[in-house]
Amino acid sequence: MKHVVITGCTRGLGLAMARSFAARGWTVSGCGTNGSAVEDLARELGGKHRVLRCDVSSPEEVAAFADDILAGPGAPDLLLNNAAVINRNAPLWEVAPEDFSRVVDVNLKGIHLVCRGFLPAMIARGSGVVVNFSSGWGRSTSPEVAPYCCTKWGVEGLTQALAQELPRGLAAVALNPGIIDTDMLRRTFGSDASDYPDPAIWAVKAVPFLEKIGPSDNGKALTAPQ
Repeated sequence: MKHVVITGCTRGLGLAMARSFAARGWTVSGCGTNGSAVEDLARELGGKHRVLRCDVSSPEEVAAFADDILAGPGAPDLLLNNAAVINRNAPLWEVAPEDFSRVVDVNLKGIHLVCRGFLPAMIARGSGVVVNFSSGWGRSTSPEVAPYCCTKWGVEGLTQALAQELPRGLAAVALNPGIIDTDMLRRTFGSDASDYPDPAIWAVKAVPFLEKIGPSDNGKALTAPQ
């Protein structure tokens, strides 16, 4: 049975992916920062799945999360670094230092911590795919979201470098999921976010696409089908 680990799995794209992978027979492990949402999803998915509270910006929490999952379901076949936050719309000079730091800590440094937690076991097994969620704003830019753009451009570079380091049999790719009607998009686009697909609709095509990513895709910058 295939095993997927999804960070940020209690809302938006992460929640839609967790439900879809579980429905398709995968063992789902994941984390989120909202304790009640974590409990709700764990109850919904059922006993063979594992959903824990974890802030990916915390080295201690990520280490504990990885240790728990590796001791249970084991090394993932697919590691989805999906957890992300966005700054409130503002020109760069008005963004508070602590707000910029939080975006960097979650969106970029969080990927490093999660990879540190899981990749050694994947490498030891000799197989597995890491998907680091980027954005259209990891390949272009817009005003008032400079911290977010900065981190997603960073995800693209980090992923390409990681791909060069991985041994044969593994892969790392950056994925632009497209524009989806999530809470994050609503904070940026306002009511216009409703013009874009719902995460559950997005997952119908995106999850089968993710299932097919393999070693031959190593280093690619991919875009999910809409």
